[in-house]
Amino acid sequence: MGKFDLFGKDAMNKFDTMGKDAMSRVEDIMNATRLNEFLHRKEEEEKKKTCILWVLAIIGAVAAVAAIAYGVYRFFTPDYLEDFEDDFDDDFDDDFFDDEDEKEEEVKED
Repeated sequence: MGKFDLFGKDAMNKFDTMGKDAMSRVEDIMNATRLNEFLHRKEEEEKKKTCILWVLAIIGAVAAVAAIAYGVYRFFTPDYLEDFEDDFDDDFDDDFFDDEDEKEEEVKED
């Protein structure tokens, strides 16, 4: 007689089904734990993504405001250099043409 003959075959089948039920419950708990960890990881990743998105949005807004301010500044600031260049060009052109006139007179005199 073996050890298990004391309980009989019905008792063994009962222990086997209880063991299978317990194993299936443990597997269900493990799967639920894995699913919970996976969902928690996804939430953390989404939090990181939204944080990065907010930082980029703020940087973009600051850059847009700076670009608008620079454009308004350039529009309303008078260009003093342009007036200076016009005066300089006029003086230079007059001198150049005066020199040509003198050269033509010298050539005619020769």
